[in-house]
Amino acid sequence: MADHITFGKLGEQKAVGFLKASDYEIRAINYRYLKAEVDIIAMKNNLLVIVEVKSRKTRFLKEISEVVSAKKIKLLTMAANHFVEKSEDDFEVRFDVITVIQKEKKFEIEHLENAFYHF
Repeated sequence: MADHITFGKLGEQKAVGFLKASDYEIRAINYRYLKAEVDIIAMKNNLLVIVEVKSRKTRFLKEISEVVSAKKIKLLTMAANHFVEKSEDDFEVRFDVITVIQKEKKFEIEHLENAFYHF
């Protein structure tokens, strides 16, 4: 497996651990629907949280609004809609981004709630 893919999976694992420690219930990891993939789907207080994880070994040079493209937002929205329709629960949906930055052997994790809107 390529280094960037392995590192991306490590970033997702760190994000899952962070969410669990923050009392989120993980509903799905790498949820796929058609051409879309959601890194993490979690629940907290009857709120469905769609999480895009961005992992880097250095600081982000771009703003998050530039890192998550309009096309990616459209795909995340489509997958989230499918997940909600399959569920029999009724809940609100929020789109978050978690950044995982490795600095030597330590990881900095930042959770950006309501990182973008689906409309």
